[in-house]
Amino acid sequence: MDSEKIKVLLAEDDKNLGTILTSYLEAKGFPTTLTINGQEAYDNFNKGKFNFCIIDVMMPIKDGFTLAKEIRMIDKKIPILFLTAKSMQEDKLKGFEIGADDYITKPFSMEELLMRMRAILRRTTEGKTTEIESNVFEIGKFTFDYNRQILKTVDSEQKLTSKESGLLKMLCENVNEVLDRSIALKKIWLDDSYFNARSMDVYVTKLRKYLKADPDIELLNVHGIGFKLVINR
Repeated sequence: MDSEKIKVLLAEDDKNLGTILTSYLEAKGFPTTLTINGQEAYDNFNKGKFNFCIIDVMMPIKDGFTLAKEIRMIDKKIPILFLTAKSMQEDKLKGFEIGADDYITKPFSMEELLMRMRAILRRTTEGKTTEIESNVFEIGKFTFDYNRQILKTVDSEQKLTSKESGLLKMLCENVNEVLDRSIALKKIWLDDSYFNARSMDVYVTKLRKYLKADPDIELLNVHGIGFKLVINR
């Protein structure tokens, strides 16, 4: 997707930081709407057409986690990047459980923010100009469409986040073989820090839950190495 077509909703209660971020993003070709609390952001999201959300966790009236949950109820696939001043890993894990695509901890550089945005956009728009069949995988009784981020059977359909899709794609590409944890972290999370490893465990648990409808599928932890998607048929 061309950055000129990507409209950003920025929810940041620090007006100085919000203004600086808005100016920077617009200079990089991302039209940006700045809102200063969670309720204002939600109202703007309902009224406008946005392709990307940057949400501060700590905001008045409505916090970032609540806002993200409400946005996810409207649009399950829109990329969400959290801004957080906290180092509490529980808060970050909560963000990933809600369905965030990434987070960045204050203070951060504008270049890092842009890098993370572009990485998310590559994951969420990758392959849309190629044939859809090239990214469709058969997993037991499931069909996984990576481009559309959908995992389905004949009678059910599960929409996935970009990280869930990226991780499941790597597992499918290495089916019945061990997927190295560090390689997956560096490709999807951009680094293999302890916290990112913990967050990846959350996503593996979610994928395991989605796949449990087929008893012939196992998503195994290979201690000290990584994960293995096994199809027993």
